[in-house]
Amino acid sequence: MRTEWICCPICGGKTRNRIRENTILKNYPLYCPKCKQVVLIEARNLQVTV
Repeated sequence: MRTEWICCPICGGKTRNRIRENTILKNYPLYCPKCKQVVLIEARNLQVTV
């Protein structure tokens, strides 16, 4: 099973969260330690959208 780090949609930095191929996120508050902002994301099949 493949896993990938979630990248921040604002600055492109790597966050502390990982997702797998079968992970489904909806309205997930993603915090970026680099730019210190929170963004609501959705993820399905390793594709992240804001």
